[in-house]
Amino acid sequence: SGPRFYSADNVPGAAVAEWHRRVKQLTEAAKEAAKKHYGIKPRRTYVTGTSNGGYLTRYALENHPELYDGGVDCQGPLWVDPDEYGSDPDGGPNLLTFLPRALRYFPEYDDLRSRAARDAIILAGFEPASEFLWDYYYGSYWSITQRIYREEFDPFYIGAEADYNFAERLKPPKQANPQLQPLVELQAQEIKKAVKEVSLTGDIGKPLITLHGTLDALLPIRKTSDRYAQLVDDAGRTDLHRYYRIEGGTHVDSLYDDHPGELRPLLPCYRSSFEALVRWAEEGIEPPPSQVVRKRESGDVVNCCPRLKERQGG
Repeated sequence: SGPRFYSADNVPGAAVAEWHRRVKQLTEAAKEAAKKHYGIKPRRTYVTGTSNGGYLTRYALENHPELYDGGVDCQGPLWVDPDEYGSDPDGGPNLLTFLPRALRYFPEYDDLRSRAARDAIILAGFEPASEFLWDYYYGSYWSITQRIYREEFDPFYIGAEADYNFAERLKPPKQANPQLQPLVELQAQEIKKAVKEVSLTGDIGKPLITLHGTLDALLPIRKTSDRYAQLVDDAGRTDLHRYYRIEGGTHVDSLYDDHPGELRPLLPCYRSSFEALVRWAEEGIEPPPSQVVRKRESGDVVNCCPRLKERQGG
């Protein structure tokens, strides 16, 4: 927590790998505590979280599905095995690929209103419609998020975060000093190993509902949840997955107070999604198909989420 991830050692990726061990242990301990207190085992166990918690939810249902009856993943980041994305020029979809570009081009965009800088940020994965939020995320989230994750997976890097190039760190170019080549190649293998050990595959074993705001300007939806939905599809698990793209949602619900005309809070849809999961697991009532949940223009936006639409005639 705080400006750095806690880690008991300096092994790349160790802190994130420990998250998964602790979630598993916490689940097992909670079940045992419930059994001791109530005298019977809990009938149902669900896992859910937002942001990093959403990522942990995905991982738990992929790797320890026997512990849960389902989960809700809200706007989680994505980590995938770099070797599975060898042809991807970025080295694979993760926040170490799009955040450095945002950090690199935003000052030029902000100072000069450069069209080229704006286009570069959009090309990195950020939605054009989220442009009015970039200044806030640049000042509050992009830099610290990039740094703490980069330090976790690549503590060897020396340089500005805006200049970080994940693809080059995985496939280092020839060094001016040949004696450094073995070192940078060894570092590349350590980075790959660290990311691979905490990667997602989409091979979920229990029902999962994913929701993500279309105006998320920290973890762009196209580079995170859209790609995860594709992983689930590739794994042949779409029958266990529902994906709701929440129109007007962003990573920080409190921003709704400043932009009520453009944004909507995710929390009401998060609650609705969890209720849908419970009906799915306990009553066999399948949630509506994956869809875009349109932003409501009136009513109690803060406390209500419009009902997800069923298929026509369904």
